[in-house]
Amino acid sequence: MRSRRFGLFPAISTLTLLAACSTGGLSPSGDQTYAPGIKAGGEAVDGLVVGHRLMEAGEYELALDAFTRAAGQQGLTVDVMSALGSANLSLGRLGQAEDLLRRAIKSDDVIPETWNNLGVVLMERGEFAEASEVFRRAYALDNGQTDAIRDNLRLALAKIEKTGYDAEQQQKQDYKLVRRGSSKYVIRSIP
Repeated sequence: MRSRRFGLFPAISTLTLLAACSTGGLSPSGDQTYAPGIKAGGEAVDGLVVGHRLMEAGEYELALDAFTRAAGQQGLTVDVMSALGSANLSLGRLGQAEDLLRRAIKSDDVIPETWNNLGVVLMERGEFAEASEVFRRAYALDNGQTDAIRDNLRLALAKIEKTGYDAEQQQKQDYKLVRRGSSKYVIRSIP
């Protein structure tokens, strides 16, 4: 009886393995849907473009990966550092966001949106006085063209004037994170 059980095991194993095999080999059959493969000689899409699209979709971790790839391809330009800072801010990593945005504003090519995003970090940290100065600089560089920067400046000034503000009122405030281009991101304060 014992030898009979051991004889059936290899036979059942062989049949199971044969049933799992397909006649198509290693390539997928024509009626199945698979992701496209890598096109040899194709050009990669700019990591900043991909990252900004992912930010719009709320995929901040994937956006951070795309911005990191852009940093590897382009170096740490002002746009890349600003984008990395914005993604870190969206993920709640205020320390990393502040470091990257402070490095970005040291450049001569800095844009108002970078100053604004640094102001948002400072607001999140409760540093309203410095945030108001940063928003003033962003507003001046922008020539008052962006409503989000103006709103952030007003909010920072209101926080400075009103030292004992209501906690419920704070939860309703929206900080606006902006970037170069047509898209705007809104960072809601966390209760």
